[in-house]
Amino acid sequence: MLTLSHIRKDYGKFTAVEDINLELENGLYAMLAPNGAGKTTTMKILSGLLKASGGEVYVAGIDAIRQSTELKAMIGYMPDFFGVYDNLKAIEYMEFYASIYGMYGKQATSYCMELMDLVHLSDKANFYVDSLSRGMKQRLCLARSLVHNPQLLILDEPASGLDPRARFEMKGILKNLHEIDKTIIISSHILSELAEMCTTIGIIDHGQMMVKGTVDEIMTRLNTSNPLQIRIVEGMDQAVKILKENPTVVNLSVDANMLLVGFKGNEEEEAALLASLIQNDVRVSSFVRDTGNLEEVFMRVTGNKEVLSA
Repeated sequence: MLTLSHIRKDYGKFTAVEDINLELENGLYAMLAPNGAGKTTTMKILSGLLKASGGEVYVAGIDAIRQSTELKAMIGYMPDFFGVYDNLKAIEYMEFYASIYGMYGKQATSYCMELMDLVHLSDKANFYVDSLSRGMKQRLCLARSLVHNPQLLILDEPASGLDPRARFEMKGILKNLHEIDKTIIISSHILSELAEMCTTIGIIDHGQMMVKGTVDEIMTRLNTSNPLQIRIVEGMDQAVKILKENPTVVNLSVDANMLLVGFKGNEEEEAALLASLIQNDVRVSSFVRDTGNLEEVFMRVTGNKEVLSA
């Protein structure tokens, strides 16, 4: 569906984006980055709004750099701040954009009402845009991005400024769009919700793609440095002795009946360690890896490039 190959964007001597590579099939993809790291620049290149200094972008086989007209028919882009026409009713706003794509009259009205229903705004069709809440305006702008039925949606901070209820509604809408075979690229600072919603994530820092993959893959790769938490019922001294002799144990701390173990091994070595404890009559009630969360992964990636070199 989407391929980026060696994308670069220069502003004079300053390189905003350097050697971004990415391949996406249908799915919900999260693009994460600190402010000023190149995320919005990359999204504008994807959407055809900004010309890359080098590299190639293909969307469903279309060369996004050389076939920008064809590209715009494939993509719906929602920037982080989407201007609206305050003196129009919501349905008039939608019909205006439908007219740009050659839809008029009852056909346009019916189609626009379907889109507004998709984003839970059909009951606000005759409300003036300036009377809508921030969350409603965001949903209206999302509906406007769907007017030409694009295959790819690029959403820059779609939940920006929304309260928890509005964010929850937006999350549900995006899941519904994914279920009707839309490919969606989202940027957001609300990382916990992205982890629940997205199938794949990529983290950009200093204009480079530092890590990409499914949430589970990235968490597994980075969490090898997270400690094991082992709760001992009986045999603490023996457990400490076994752990200190194990070459995959980096460090060890004891807190009452809980052991926190710095462990550099893989899943098979974890299993072998647990088996060793049990075989030596250590009674273990809990043996888990501290999984961390997407916020911790993001901070680790953007704070330490070496973590992602593997």
